[in-house]
Amino acid sequence: MIPPLPDLILEPLVRAALIEDLGSHGDITTRTVIAPGTVTSAAIRARDGGTASGMQLAALAFRLIDPSLRFEVLVPDAAPFAAGDTLARITGDAAAILSAERVALNFAGRLSGIATLTAAFVAETRGTSARITCTRKTTPGLRLVEKQAVLHGGGFNHRVSLSDAILIKDNHIAAGGGIRAVLQAVKARASHMMRVEIEVDRLDQLAEVLDEGGADVVLLDNMDSDTLRGAVAMAKGRVVLEASGNMRLSRIADVAATGVDYISVGALTHSVPVLDLGLDF
Repeated sequence: MIPPLPDLILEPLVRAALIEDLGSHGDITTRTVIAPGTVTSAAIRARDGGTASGMQLAALAFRLIDPSLRFEVLVPDAAPFAAGDTLARITGDAAAILSAERVALNFAGRLSGIATLTAAFVAETRGTSARITCTRKTTPGLRLVEKQAVLHGGGFNHRVSLSDAILIKDNHIAAGGGIRAVLQAVKARASHMMRVEIEVDRLDQLAEVLDEGGADVVLLDNMDSDTLRGAVAMAKGRVVLEASGNMRLSRIADVAATGVDYISVGALTHSVPVLDLGLDF
């Protein structure tokens, strides 16, 4: 089970989305056509099958509009569902339900899309020890919840921000004087509590990293499967190996079989389709 994030952290995201949607005068359509005091019930239903995520944010959207609304989750975050399934029921003031509807569905649809795509990638790694992980290619302002959706889909999180770990990319190497120079700088300056990852795109670079030391993880960028197998054989378990670059769903099973420890997939968050969810009265 994936523990929920504190509502205190998520509430500002949902509040900002509601303020954006309500505009300067609130929901004038609902205020015009719905009689005050109208009570009803509604259901969030799936038009397609997938894996749930964003239900906590959907609940917050309704609660922030009207704390008296009753939101009942039927399919919790990280649970699978089929097309036609009811994910949640909302009961209470009809105007409040209508005013929160779009924000709730926007969060739940996007995050369920991420969880669903992640689950599809994870399924391709079965029978291997490889783990699917996300990247920092996320929607600005929504990284925390998008990475939570990756967890709901069975994946793992890479660093959340630039301050989580040292990740030396090719541009760092170019600007820092080469592989040995940047690794020596890390060994001289970095905290002993900070993990270090370095990117390579050739086996001779990997050999240089292994000879110099100082890295905990090596990112193998844009290598074909044969080269990845060579990297695994060369490393012999001395560092964690992460394959990255153009990781399509159709390729994942082959990459996982090379023996790498992690496969990072930017597509989990940067180009995922929104799952089709609807709210029905």
